[in-house]
Amino acid sequence: MKEVFDFIKKCGVYYLATVEDGQPRNRPFGTINIFEDKLYIQTGKSKSVSKQIQKNPHVELCCFDGSQWLRLCGELVRDDRREAKADMLEHYPDLKKMYSVDDDNTEVLYFKNAEATISSFTDAPKVIKF
Repeated sequence: MKEVFDFIKKCGVYYLATVEDGQPRNRPFGTINIFEDKLYIQTGKSKSVSKQIQKNPHVELCCFDGSQWLRLCGELVRDDRREAKADMLEHYPDLKKMYSVDDDNTEVLYFKNAEATISSFTDAPKVIKF
């Protein structure tokens, strides 16, 4: 999982795909965090992406570092604990302008049943499950 985290962090931006009424939805994200040995992302509960995840938690993210790309699929699970939100906001202090651990909007989610594939045009794909 640490290798997946490091790859995503190095890319800076990843694209998260969800489904809404059978239609794929994709958007850029930038938050990634490890908390209590789980890989977390962050969003706002008021956003469409949050509603899509709550309806169908199966997601996929993709990022590219210039020579390799990573695809990570799995289920996202909401963690409403204050500690999980606080840890994310400490790692992304700029988010504190928009989010707070005590608001009803801040949402952190962790990956469950995850499978990452790191690929390139020259090397065999590497699969990491967690």
